Amino acid sequence: MACAGPVPALAERAAACAGRLRGADDVLLASHIDADGLTSAAIAASALERAGISFETVFSKQLDAEELAAIAATDYDTVLFTDFGSGQLDIISDHEAAGDFTPVIADHHRPAEAETEFHLNPLLFDIDGSSELSGAGASYVLARALEPEAEDNRDLAALAVVGAVGDMQTTDGELVGANRSIVEEGVAAGVLETSTDLALYGKQTRPLPKLLEYASDVYIPGVSNDQNGAIRFLDGLDIDLKADDGEWRRWVDLSDDERQTVASALVQRAVSKGVSADRIDGLIGTTYTLTDEPAGTELRDVSEFSTLLNATARYERADVGLAVCLGDRGAALERARRLLANHRRNLSEGLQWVKESGVTRENHVQWFHAGDRIRETIVGIIAGMAVGADGVERGTPIVAFAEKNDEEVKVSARGTPSLTRRGLDLSAVMGEASRAVGGDGGGHDVAAGATVPKGTEEEFLALADELVGEQLS
Repeated sequence: MACAGPVPALAERAAACAGRLRGADDVLLASHIDADGLTSAAIAASALERAGISFETVFSKQLDAEELAAIAATDYDTVLFTDFGSGQLDIISDHEAAGDFTPVIADHHRPAEAETEFHLNPLLFDIDGSSELSGAGASYVLARALEPEAEDNRDLAALAVVGAVGDMQTTDGELVGANRSIVEEGVAAGVLETSTDLALYGKQTRPLPKLLEYASDVYIPGVSNDQNGAIRFLDGLDIDLKADDGEWRRWVDLSDDERQTVASALVQRAVSKGVSADRIDGLIGTTYTLTDEPAGTELRDVSEFSTLLNATARYERADVGLAVCLGDRGAALERARRLLANHRRNLSEGLQWVKESGVTRENHVQWFHAGDRIRETIVGIIAGMAVGADGVERGTPIVAFAEKNDEEVKVSARGTPSLTRRGLDLSAVMGEASRAVGGDGGGHDVAAGATVPKGTEEEFLALADELVGEQLS
């Protein structure tokens, strides 16, 4: 009898999926390319290898009819889809019916109107796939069901947490629901530590002034987005800002007392500048640390790890991200760091372009069209970063367009947890609006995307605006 695993509601289905994989001669592992997709693939690959199951891994930016036809043309009788597949189940089930392959799906996206036997998705069991279990989490549940006798795969919980955080699944600064159960397994396995700390990105690697300057999730006047202001703020504190070698210290270099000094001063500054209490609460959150990784590196903190992964696959180097997830700390990690530096440059330039160009407001959404100025693989990230910047409202969903090719345009939409609590479901909006103009889309309630034919943006936007208005009315 299979163990209950980290998510008991999924145990029976996970066991069935694992049984199908064990019975396969070999498996084609197909996965999405973002941080959640890469960690999903790494978890599945590790579990398959440990179970002695032969497999090959492929990645796809978007699983469409053409990609699925190519998969169907391979010699694999069993295909494991991770972090996608549910939304394409209508097409996949047609291939299954035709005898092309048997699908096993470990996903967390909204399923299409079709069914298949080996479908592991939290949404099928009343678990929220946007905030309670990521694609990597679904892969982890499957990996635990696949566990060989010698190991139980709980060490893979670290990657599942990287995937969940990379998929923006934190709620009020921490992982909840089924994700929390995975965290507990990772802590018990000794691969993960949790602590309450300043909820700012870059605590392992960023110099202190940059840590505060770029921390715009909780906007603090005179500090956030203000290089000189961040330095002046730090100069006013009784701590050493530079190390003996003259370099700026990082958050990870500070003592507990020094961290408390900075955090308390930040809260006091926020209060004095009239920042609301609920926003100030956002300054403190749960930090997830990978204990096997060296302090002061991008891999130590799950948020920085997930950004490193995004910087690989979004520039057509999913192989590099997968290698890092699987433990390559040599050439692959160095290549990933170079890609990350380029990724940060592109994000900075893209965000600056949005700030200078501004957004256009409809009745219920705000939007911008980047054309070919922003890479379509990162336009969604930039849209999320732009929320709350000057001229970009935090309380209004944002829709971003970027050219994908000569015939198609990528659309990315971002909301906030407070909007989803009011009824916003961007997955439904992107799906319905895109299909109405001859495209396709989906995702999660708080973040979703679509591809539409070039020239249909205005029609798409009008329908999306109307749908959002109906949801929030």
